Amino acid sequence: MMLQPFINLEFHGQIWKFIIDYDMDRLFVETRSAEGREVTFSSIDLNNGITNFKDLVLPEKWLTGIAGSFRGTLFLHGYQSAQSPAHKGITAVDGKTGVTLWADYNNAIHHISINGPIVYNTQIQPKKLFLADAVTGSILRPYDKLIDIDQVPEIGIPDIINYIPKEFNLPEGQLTGNVHYFEHNSFRIVSLHLLNNSLLKQVLMISNGTEVVYDDLLNEGIQKLQPESFIVYQNRLIYIKNTTGLKVLNL
Repeated sequence: MMLQPFINLEFHGQIWKFIIDYDMDRLFVETRSAEGREVTFSSIDLNNGITNFKDLVLPEKWLTGIAGSFRGTLFLHGYQSAQSPAHKGITAVDGKTGVTLWADYNNAIHHISINGPIVYNTQIQPKKLFLADAVTGSILRPYDKLIDIDQVPEIGIPDIINYIPKEFNLPEGQLTGNVHYFEHNSFRIVSLHLLNNSLLKQVLMISNGTEVVYDDLLNEGIQKLQPESFIVYQNRLIYIKNTTGLKVLNL
């Protein structure tokens, strides 16, 4: 039986970043359109495929990005200036409705712990870290490295191999570069690059036993090798197509 995408979304801008909220099984996506200098945010439920909100725009339309999430709250960061990569400010957004819960223009997210966001005042050196309440932004207590440990990602990343498993028949073209490979349940997943007429294309293929049950063209007409194209979270394959498409398959 051929696999079909459970989630298939197309965005106006380039998918710049996505993260998974492990407590809520929610996918948050940051997309950027350089032409319009606009960044947007989207929220998708990985359990039922429902898009909670899509292409959310904040008052600051460019100098902002995803900083992390905790139990359904999405944290966005600002920048100290247009010329600096250093973060400043926090905007907390309800991950289901897109409503802004609170904003803090002095603190910044240091990292997300199992107890919530760890923040610091960007005007104070050396940094002093504190645990903040995800829903209200209030400071709860000083950071304790013994109990405020980092969240551990539950994400499967493909291995790198230099051969093609025998059940995969390659489309036209010469294999170029390494093969990204992952096994999950009874599925074997590969993504690879093929060179044809001096141009590269990137393809994704999935087999179940000896049968190929899914394939997709991820990029074509490209001039350099692309990074790993997919991840596996629980029983879901998540990948980006042509920089603006997001697909999720149940494995």
